Amino acid sequence: MDIAKLKESLQNIPLSLLLLSLSLSLPNVIIRSKEWQLILREQNINLSLLRVTKIFLIGFFYGVITPSYVGQLMRIPYLKTDTKEPLGKLFVNIQIEILVHNASLYLMIIAGAFLVINSIPNLAYLSFFFIAIISLIAFYFVNQTRGEKTLQLLINYLAPKKIRTILKQFVCTFYTDFPKIKKLLIPAFLAFITWIIVFTQEYLLAYSLNPALPYLAFLFLFPIANAAGFLPITFAGLGTRELTSILLFTTLFNMPKEDVFIFTLLGFFVTDIFIGLVGFLCTIHENHTNKDRIAKEIKDFQALLK
Repeated sequence: MDIAKLKESLQNIPLSLLLLSLSLSLPNVIIRSKEWQLILREQNINLSLLRVTKIFLIGFFYGVITPSYVGQLMRIPYLKTDTKEPLGKLFVNIQIEILVHNASLYLMIIAGAFLVINSIPNLAYLSFFFIAIISLIAFYFVNQTRGEKTLQLLINYLAPKKIRTILKQFVCTFYTDFPKIKKLLIPAFLAFITWIIVFTQEYLLAYSLNPALPYLAFLFLFPIANAAGFLPITFAGLGTRELTSILLFTTLFNMPKEDVFIFTLLGFFVTDIFIGLVGFLCTIHENHTNKDRIAKEIKDFQALLK
């Protein structure tokens, strides 16, 4: 890409729109935390919204600096210090929250895939395949009998003998207080609102470079690029999301690749890095105020991962 054009694109984004986009991060975090709090309650874990928000921000910080946002699992040791719930139950809670949160994103991806099926068919088919795999895995393991039997078989046949007992103790609580699907509808609706906010933040930056870019089309196309960031290649999908965005918006709207790169990169700062920095500050504060308890839970959690 042309460095001079990148600089020009960056200068063409008004500070007012950048600040407006940034300001939407606060309601987004609050709604996302409320979504998670409702799921926690369905599993008989009662924490205040303030506490849930702080733990979410800590997990978000770790997610931003790891591939596929896998660092979000670092919410577990912090939850453990407050709840004393078994690790298996807390692990599943995080997986449920992530799945519920991403369910509406997957629906948006399907809509976007239909929009690009004629112009970029391979990307559309890849999107359909990705959603199908996720859906099948979720459908399979949501059934307790089927899920427990499969997990036990995997442990017996694949896990080394010396850690089989530990793993069985870990997975035996996976389905403890497992929530009913219908109870997840409100959290799923809140998740949909958070995605609308996130993509509106991105759109404000894209709009400043291309006012002709249709909002509704953007809402269904950018989720495809966002999902590309879930690939475990770089931390928080940096690069894969930008590449997919360039493919989408240069092909469909003839946007200069420099413009696409700038608005996606700035969008990553607004929707990820900024919140991650707040999470980093929460992590420092939490580790300072609850140093001994947190250190023990993190050590135990790391030992389990090893």
